[in-house]
Amino acid sequence: MNIQFLGATQTVTGSKYLVQAGKVNVLVDCGLFQGYKELRLRNWASLPIDPKKIDYVLLTHAHIDHSGYIPLLVKNGFRGKVLCTEATRDLCKILLPDSGYLQEEEAFYANRKGYSKHHPARPLYTKEDAKRCLNHFQTTPFDKRFKIHENFYASFHYAGHILGASLIRIEHEGISLLFSGDLGRPNDPIMKPPQNPPESDYLVIESTYGDRLHDKTDPSIQLRDIINRTAKRGGIILIPAFAVGRTQALLYYISQLKAKKAIPNIPVFVDSPMATNATHIFSHHAGENRLSDQQCADVCGVAQYIQTVDESKALCQQKMPMILISASGMATGGRVVHHIRNFAPNHRNTILLSGFQADGTRGDRIARGEKEIKMFGQMIKINAEICQMTSTSAHVDFDEMLAWLAHLKKAPRKVFITHGGEESAQSLKMKIEQKFHWNCMVPDYLDREELK
Repeated sequence: MNIQFLGATQTVTGSKYLVQAGKVNVLVDCGLFQGYKELRLRNWASLPIDPKKIDYVLLTHAHIDHSGYIPLLVKNGFRGKVLCTEATRDLCKILLPDSGYLQEEEAFYANRKGYSKHHPARPLYTKEDAKRCLNHFQTTPFDKRFKIHENFYASFHYAGHILGASLIRIEHEGISLLFSGDLGRPNDPIMKPPQNPPESDYLVIESTYGDRLHDKTDPSIQLRDIINRTAKRGGIILIPAFAVGRTQALLYYISQLKAKKAIPNIPVFVDSPMATNATHIFSHHAGENRLSDQQCADVCGVAQYIQTVDESKALCQQKMPMILISASGMATGGRVVHHIRNFAPNHRNTILLSGFQADGTRGDRIARGEKEIKMFGQMIKINAEICQMTSTSAHVDFDEMLAWLAHLKKAPRKVFITHGGEESAQSLKMKIEQKFHWNCMVPDYLDREELK
């Protein structure tokens, strides 16, 4: 069995791992690259394997940096099955068509305004391409070991990051390989803690926060203070947020604050059809989270959900204080980009970055304090107050990762550290080596390793 690293190497995006065993080719995760142009260009490059020769895609969870390449894989000839949990399938039904739609919209807008270097600008794939790829999805329950091919088995285990998120363990002829995917936190207020890692010969783990400890500040207190001071000066709180996971967590904290009358009773809007649908799925899969039925109802009911483009445009005319949550979380696309263009120049307003910002994304540049950001072919001034919450992360920090790994009774033969910037990955490598004395490696893009 061998593994080739086709993404998420010293970056947090583009997760793709090609596992070849005997005559079987399996892709674990199939995500889009985001951020710097040199990364985004990889989305347009051919894979080192013909998609027709890939037999299965095993999907850890639905986020676009893990699933967003699937429509293109199918478009380019993949005819196999995409195996995932039921909640992951349900979320992909909204995330992937939305991804195609946003790419079409961006290409259309670039062509209309003439700011693209490509003539004409084209999307990687369309909304219809994304809908077609959903025919390849097949669900599996947690904790069920199933046969993929002769002497080739797989199982999915609860990872706690978002609904449906899984650890994936595969076995071939006595060799086992475990993928952490994106690993949830042990004390998340909404999601249950991840399962302990099953004993495995090799590990592929994430390192998003491999060099950091999370802020221990109560997120509700930080959110309360930001909302109150912005509302007091008559401003609008604009929150770029991932439609799946982060939006629901924010609504949870806001519903608690409103119930305690700790913040003014200003309107809350979720301007993302994708986040709206994801919130309904959140209720449908209530068994995967910690909340009671009443708490789920409170979370879903605290906001007004914007559906149409006209309703979204009307929000731009809002002059009174409000809380506006919109995707995408790194401001790489979606309706939030239009809202940043509209609200960022006003010093009364606040842009609250609530999640991880990959290097080179608009969210990252705003977090770093840039005073002008280019969007839609023009420079937009950033005069709004910029805040960043790091205590709401749905990824483990290095301390939580080490505690999770400590459940393994037997040292793995090798640990591959991925899904993190270079400094983050190298820092986690050093910490694992110091604590456990395990053999660790930070792979480069397209590296291949034989698993013996």
